[in-house]
Amino acid sequence: MLARLYSASLRGLDAEHVDVEVDLSKGLPCWSLVGLPEGAVREARDRIRSAVVNSGFEFPLRRITVNLSPADRRKDGSHFDLPIAIALLKASGQLSEQPRLPLLNGSSAPAKDAETPFLIGELALDGRLNPVNGVLSLALFARQQGFSSIILPKDNLREAVAVTGLTAYPAEHLLAVAEHLSGKSLLQSAARPEEGSHDREIDIDMADVRGQQQARRALEIAAAGGHHLLMSGPPGVGKSMLAKCLPGILPPLTMEQALEVTRIYSVSGDNSRFPMSRCPPLRQPHHSASDVAIIGGGSNPRPGEVSKADHGILFLDELPEHKRIVLETLRQPLEDGRVTVARAADTVEFPARFQLIAAMNPCPCGYLGHPVKPCRCSQAEIRRYMGRISGPLLDRFDLRIHVPPVEHHELSRMQPGEPSKKVAERIKLARARQYGRLGSGNVNARMSSSDIERDAKPDEEGAKLIDRAMNHFALSARSYHRILKVARTIADLDASESVTASHIAEALQYRGEDFIDTA
Repeated sequence: MLARLYSASLRGLDAEHVDVEVDLSKGLPCWSLVGLPEGAVREARDRIRSAVVNSGFEFPLRRITVNLSPADRRKDGSHFDLPIAIALLKASGQLSEQPRLPLLNGSSAPAKDAETPFLIGELALDGRLNPVNGVLSLALFARQQGFSSIILPKDNLREAVAVTGLTAYPAEHLLAVAEHLSGKSLLQSAARPEEGSHDREIDIDMADVRGQQQARRALEIAAAGGHHLLMSGPPGVGKSMLAKCLPGILPPLTMEQALEVTRIYSVSGDNSRFPMSRCPPLRQPHHSASDVAIIGGGSNPRPGEVSKADHGILFLDELPEHKRIVLETLRQPLEDGRVTVARAADTVEFPARFQLIAAMNPCPCGYLGHPVKPCRCSQAEIRRYMGRISGPLLDRFDLRIHVPPVEHHELSRMQPGEPSKKVAERIKLARARQYGRLGSGNVNARMSSSDIERDAKPDEEGAKLIDRAMNHFALSARSYHRILKVARTIADLDASESVTASHIAEALQYRGEDFIDTA
């Protein structure tokens, strides 16, 4: 007897189905699983056998063949457990015939009936359903294939209910799924959360930052236009604190952006972020992280830190201490907004539209240029230290500023700075102007050459000023475009339709040519 269910692979999300054949003729028991299963899939035989028996069903002591089709694609993950178990129960005649049952009696076309559920879940030995990775991607695939409902573990519910047009049924046990499919006791569908709500947490408010007016202004410009920012300064001046203020002034993610970020975290199995959170992600990998951890990859490719920072911030503290290969591999995703991981058997592309914020000391001891503490480093040590950051990578930072120390007596007399809430209001207005010109979700930092020519062309005085700067600092064409992008963002913050000489002058202040050349 043959039963068939439909599932999907996390790697390609191509249409796949599970065939289970139970030979009811006499013969020795045989439980085989074919279709290039990886380790977690092969071990499903023992999990399913125990779960079926502990759920009150009889495990057929006959020849059983499970085929995961297509046979030439490797299958990985434990989300196949539930569809295999249900197909096994159906093939052995332990589930009654019901129209809602997702079985096709040998037909090769996928079920499209409105009552046909899509099954996902890992089985524990006692029959409980454990959560799995990649549920959001699988739910989107199910909707694409025409399914109108999905049955999945209860702990994966928040990801599935984010998909419109798909009814989610959370289940805790294999027996509950079997009773639902046979019509004995139906599962309760879950309600979709309100789209107007979002989670927004401000760990550090900009009101806590005393002084550092230039750094505050640079952070506001970076947030308004999505620009990459590099901060250099002695230890303890507040570089890390400034970077951690950034999520509090960025606009909340749209539902589409939150959906994409949640998919990334779901596929990677990272539970550090609440599903469908509207707060932009902030990732802070340690400088000992490998290139695979930062960029993504592995034998079964998974997203790295740059993808987990999608639509958010990637903060690299102590930038020169990161491995050279890691820093150089950042150059391509900084330009393209995506990461392509190529393997012999497959090629996977992950989104990586992140904003890079980096901090560094001006020298190995950290006190080069300090007004009080002397630097202990030799010129050769300083050159080696700065040489860890290549010119092409430096050129990709739109804003490069020096963060000086603040005197103690100044700190005690200073009033609290402007709070993040007020700064966020100005950034929201500036973003609205950008969206009106470039389209929803597009910021100045990602303007094309034609966009720059149309929207960021300076006036006559501004053109003369940028020409002098290009000749004086021998700037590249990339630097020229980045200066115009920053100037366009400054103009947006000023509610100016045109880019003037004052906007160009302020943008040039944030190039950091002086302290880079001095180092």
